[in-house]
Amino acid sequence: MRMASLFGIATCLLVTLSAEAARGDKQADTFYVAPSGNDATGNGSLSQPWATITAALDSVGDGSIILVRPGTYAGRIRLRGTFANGVVVRSEVPYHAQLRHSSTVVTCFEGQGITLEGFDIAHSGSGAGALVIQVQDLIGEPGGSERVSRITFRNNILHDSYNNDILKINNGAANILVEGNMFYNQAGSDEHIDINSVRDVVVQDNIFFNDFAGSGRSNGNDTSSYIVIKDSNGDDDSETGSRDITVRRNVFLNWEGSSGSNFLLIGEDGNPYFEADGVMVENNLFLGNSPNVMRAAFGVKGGRNITFRHNTVSGDLPSLAYAMRLNREGSNPANEEILFYNNIWSDSTGSMGAENSSRPNDFSDTAAVDVASFALDSNLYWNDGAALPEDGNEQINPSDDANGIQGDPRLTEPVGIVIPRWEPASDTFAGGATSIADVFEKMVMTYGLPGAGSPAIDRVESGQSPDEDILNLPRPQGQGTDLGAVEVFASGEGEGEGEGEGEGEGEGEGEGEGEGEGEGEGEGEGEGEGEGEGEGEGEGEGEGEGEGEGEGEGEGEGEGEGEGEGEGEGEGEGEGGTSGCMATARKTIGDAVGDLWLLALTAIAALGLGTSWRGHVN
Repeated sequence: MRMASLFGIATCLLVTLSAEAARGDKQADTFYVAPSGNDATGNGSLSQPWATITAALDSVGDGSIILVRPGTYAGRIRLRGTFANGVVVRSEVPYHAQLRHSSTVVTCFEGQGITLEGFDIAHSGSGAGALVIQVQDLIGEPGGSERVSRITFRNNILHDSYNNDILKINNGAANILVEGNMFYNQAGSDEHIDINSVRDVVVQDNIFFNDFAGSGRSNGNDTSSYIVIKDSNGDDDSETGSRDITVRRNVFLNWEGSSGSNFLLIGEDGNPYFEADGVMVENNLFLGNSPNVMRAAFGVKGGRNITFRHNTVSGDLPSLAYAMRLNREGSNPANEEILFYNNIWSDSTGSMGAENSSRPNDFSDTAAVDVASFALDSNLYWNDGAALPEDGNEQINPSDDANGIQGDPRLTEPVGIVIPRWEPASDTFAGGATSIADVFEKMVMTYGLPGAGSPAIDRVESGQSPDEDILNLPRPQGQGTDLGAVEVFASGEGEGEGEGEGEGEGEGEGEGEGEGEGEGEGEGEGEGEGEGEGEGEGEGEGEGEGEGEGEGEGEGEGEGEGEGEGEGEGEGEGEGGTSGCMATARKTIGDAVGDLWLLALTAIAALGLGTSWRGHVN
């Protein structure tokens, strides 16, 4: 029985390992760039690196990885070349490769299939030329059949433009992904990201804030929105209006800009067409932690088919309108199909939409002539128990929400936030985190998570919900989906990933050390339904899979009955409670995968396959 089980495991593992080996045969080549490198004499090896990313991209083949060693790289980086399978340009140590220039630091005018990951990118100082990064289609006719596309910016610190935007994506580019980055400190009447006359752009899992004093700069309260989505050039390229844009799972905080701007603005230039059409804004956290006045958290000027759902807007947020401004600029058509579902708007100070204590509260600025059609459904509103702002002159008021809820979502008030800028001297972000992902999760779990008994929990009945929340964890976790950006983990009976201690009895197949059947202590790892040890069906109490130690000989998998008690981490399905956050869930899954690979090697050794396993499969 034991040998049969071992053989079954081995067969499965060998097939898996064979597939991995086949991929390994085609594994990406790795090349190096270093401050000490030389573009003329280098070959991209560790001992003879290139000096610039541009030279590396001009030299490597499709599917390559370019590792950029720590140091400062001055001058312009050109992301160019066509890579069907993609090329990754990665800082070897996250944030330790600094890209600096007195003009645009990174351009991508003729690139396809390039990822830039893990860098610290900024202007070198005041007096710089415009833009930190620009992605623009200059392959043939802008926006033609062959265009700049499949460009990814991931896990970068993008900051301190001294002239114009930090990142501009414009003129026909498509399929651009901006994820897991940190943005702060643009310049003048410009943005962190300007998405302009493009299509298929996704902005997700980023953190946006400003902290000019932290960079030794004065704050003139004159900068524009963190993100603008628009079309400045009409039909000069293939796109009239930016289309199919997604802004999801981002955190916005610490406003230091103009009182006429927004965290997120759609449309800006007053053109006689819809400047954006088909925009999804979901699962974002907007924090009002700053005394500086803004226009409104969200704005639309000449947009169509815009959905704003499952976002959380929380805090004092001094503004001319707390939730939204929907208006027209210049020759814009009236806004159409502007939809608001399942959001939380929560001001715990009772001053919703007031610039200061002498000004009246204001929920929206939405003149009827500027809004052709809208929906407001199933949102939660809280003004610290004070009356919600209503204005008969506005098209949209909280009272228009037939399924709206007024109640305290029990969010932690966003005050005293440590602004999480990067501090190279300590190799950490302010507050102690060592990665952007850690900063992001801490912000969300501290300021976006509704407390126990919140009326936001299990309240969604409409079909307007994404499948995941701001931490990319599945919805729903309880009897229903929660309002706002964060899905609260259920406690009680249900499925989940968690970490904890548990005991369980079960019948099934178990993997571990031990021979035969019996009761006792044994070390085992597995996955399946039920809590406890083993793979199979069973019932148990607790959280996670158990790991224990015991007596026995041999390694492999046995079948039998037993009782066990363990402590550990894992993933399970059955009865019990789950709690935790994204890091715990990820760690749990990672531990389980690591345990399975250890088991794979054990099984191979038990069968005496040694290192010749590939021949056994072939």
